[in-house]
Amino acid sequence: MKQSLFVLGLAATATAFTGPSPTTRADTALFGGARGASTTLEGKTATITKVKELLDSSEMIFSVPASGITVSQVQGLRRSLPEGTTMSVVKNKLMARAIEGTDYETSGDLLKGANMWFFIEEDIGASVKSFKSFTKEEALGETHDILGGTMDGTNYDSAGVLAISKLPSKLDLIATIAARINAVPTKVARVVKAPGMKVARAIKLAGEEADN
Repeated sequence: MKQSLFVLGLAATATAFTGPSPTTRADTALFGGARGASTTLEGKTATITKVKELLDSSEMIFSVPASGITVSQVQGLRRSLPEGTTMSVVKNKLMARAIEGTDYETSGDLLKGANMWFFIEEDIGASVKSFKSFTKEEALGETHDILGGTMDGTNYDSAGVLAISKLPSKLDLIATIAARINAVPTKVARVVKAPGMKVARAIKLAGEEADN
């Protein structure tokens, strides 16, 4: 009987010193961040260099909260972005180093908490639209709104980024201008054929038609 009680006592003692089973960390976009390549000097340097390259080719950048987004969600969002737009989670210290001396240095005001950055080469409208569609589909609209963005050295809040996204893109403007330029010769030829019309007067009228 004493031997049985002694065995039970040992079992109870062993249980007391056995901690709870380890919990599994959520599979988020930042999972393993402290163990990532950016923790080494070489990794940090490579990250800063890459971000600088993205900044050089970007027309605009904006950030959103990175916490609470799973890896699978990030992958889906990345696939929906237009060509020329890159999305990346960058640590604040590395982002601060990358923006030094650039037109995006003012975006340092946005370096709070965990950020996911969008580097947009030209299609701002499609990029913002893709992100808005993503937050709506994933029910993240209330927690993952755009924090702000920077363009031409100026910071914009969420409303400002949204307003800019609704403006014609550079490609749209180029296409519009090209179409109007191509239309002018045709208008000139048509007006010149009018009886008694002088060339100077014809060009002036053609230009007025182009403006209309």
